[in-house]
Amino acid sequence: MPRIIRKREIVDDPWQVLSLAAGESAATVPLPAGPVLLPLAVWLARRDEVLRRDGPPGVWLDSDEGPEALAEDCARFAVIGINFPKFTDGRGYSSARLLRERYHYTGEIRAIGDVLHDQLFLMRRCGIDAYAVRADKDIEQALAGLRAFSESYQAATDQPLPLFRRRRAEHSA
Repeated sequence: MPRIIRKREIVDDPWQVLSLAAGESAATVPLPAGPVLLPLAVWLARRDEVLRRDGPPGVWLDSDEGPEALAEDCARFAVIGINFPKFTDGRGYSSARLLRERYHYTGEIRAIGDVLHDQLFLMRRCGIDAYAVRADKDIEQALAGLRAFSESYQAATDQPLPLFRRRRAEHSA
């Protein structure tokens, strides 16, 4: 079973990521048994069928797909994956923030794809709380990367107040 980082721990991951191969259709691709992260196209084409399956659904967004397509259904998902097709593609950071801040999604947001250890701290700041680190990378080293910085200056989803406001509150208490 593959392992991921979830909530700052390395855990076994029962979720499969379904991808459409060339020539496969979202409407007809076979759905594997068990927990599965479905491409957005499959969710949109087969929503009712997916909701009849056992267990909560999961979905993943590609870098060119925004979370607005999930706005009405966010609360239904146990996991929303965000694909980073290459480490230089930062659109997933925006999707994660939108899911947390605009759509108030409280479930797991998982980074999938080309996920490297030096990205995890910023991913966490944007609301991502689980990471499927690239298979050829050391997951222990990636976990250590989450602890690389002890303080952040800016406000983000993981810390709503910037450092200067936190310090001001400490001094006035």
